Amino acid sequence: MQFKCEQFNALDAHTLFTIMRGRVDVFVVEQECPYPELDDVDIALNTQHLYTLGNGQLQTYARCYEKNEQYSAIGRVLVNKSARGKGHAASLVRKAIECCKEQWPERDIYIGAQTYLLEFYRSFGFENFSKEYVEDGIPHQDMILKVTGTD
Repeated sequence: MQFKCEQFNALDAHTLFTIMRGRVDVFVVEQECPYPELDDVDIALNTQHLYTLGNGQLQTYARCYEKNEQYSAIGRVLVNKSARGKGHAASLVRKAIECCKEQWPERDIYIGAQTYLLEFYRSFGFENFSKEYVEDGIPHQDMILKVTGTD
């Protein structure tokens, strides 16, 4: 699986369409969350779109971005239905962590995790730092991966 990591302006129209369709298919249709899937984070100058394509479809995707002065963030993490159960999610999260560390080495990494995935994210070193909350009808918790002060 070959990951690509690109800024919005580097994505060609076909790839951008494939990414957006894949995100809507998972987050809006599959998870039944009618919300504005596309936002200004997608087009922010420093946002990195991390993805793999296969058979003309989005296989995996995550976006890495500047959340604020303290944190970088990983969001919109997905593995297409046809690619699930093959270890791609772990590979994707490892690559997303690498991307954040390369782009923003001085910032800890934030993720708003769906609660059923808390143990999965803990396996990468993420720790809970909020109480459970509901976002778009799905329970979440905020998690942080400490990057700063760990050397």
